[in-house]
Amino acid sequence: MGRLFDWVDRRFSLSTPHKNFLQRGIPARLSYLYCLGGIAFTLVILLVLTGMMLSIYYVPSEAEAFQSVLRITREVRLGALIRGLHKWSANLLILFILLHTLRVFLHKAYRPPRELNWIAGAFTLVLTLSSGFTGYLLPWNQKAYWATVVSTNMVSTVPLIGRHLLYLVRGGPEIDGTTLVRFYSLHVLWLPLAMGLVLWAHFHMVKRQGISGGL
Repeated sequence: MGRLFDWVDRRFSLSTPHKNFLQRGIPARLSYLYCLGGIAFTLVILLVLTGMMLSIYYVPSEAEAFQSVLRITREVRLGALIRGLHKWSANLLILFILLHTLRVFLHKAYRPPRELNWIAGAFTLVLTLSSGFTGYLLPWNQKAYWATVVSTNMVSTVPLIGRHLLYLVRGGPEIDGTTLVRFYSLHVLWLPLAMGLVLWAHFHMVKRQGISGGL
C-alpha cells in the first residue's frame, strides 16, 4: 500500500498540502489507551458505510418499514451481515466513546487549553446516544415501538413545556408514520451532519494542541 500511495502521490501530490496535518507529535508515554478514540472513529466510518447500504433497501413508511427490514435480513444478499455490523458497531461506538471519555478524564486531558475539546467530545457522546435513540425505532417492530413510547413519554414530564416537547419529538400526540419519518430524517441526515462538524472540530483541536501526555 505504501508503494501504491507513493505512485499516486507522485502524480497528484496528495501529501504536500496535508503534510503538516499528517505529522503528529507522539507522547513519550504511549499505550493502547490512546487508541480508544481512533477505534471509535473507525466504528463511525463503518456505521456510515453500512447505513448507506441499508438505506438502499429500507423504506421509512409506516406500512412498509417492518417488511423492508425483514427483506434486508432474509432476502438481500449479505443483508443480515450488514445489518448486524451496523447494529453492533452502534453498540460498540457508545462503549468506546465512554472508555475514551474515561481515559481523558483520568489523564486530566480536559484541563486548559483542552477544555473546548472536552466539550466537543461531550457533544459527540450526546449525538451518538441520539443516533442510537432515533435508530432504535426504525425496525418498526413491537419492541422498538413500545420502547420509544416509554422513552418519549419521559419528555412530557418536563415542567411547563413537556407537552410541546413531546409533540416536537413525536411529530404529534402519538407515535405513528410521522414519528418514523422524523426519526429517519434525524438518523440519516441531521445527526450525521452534526456529528461530522463536531468530529472535525475535535480532530482539528487535537492536531493544534497535540495529544495529551497523561498525568
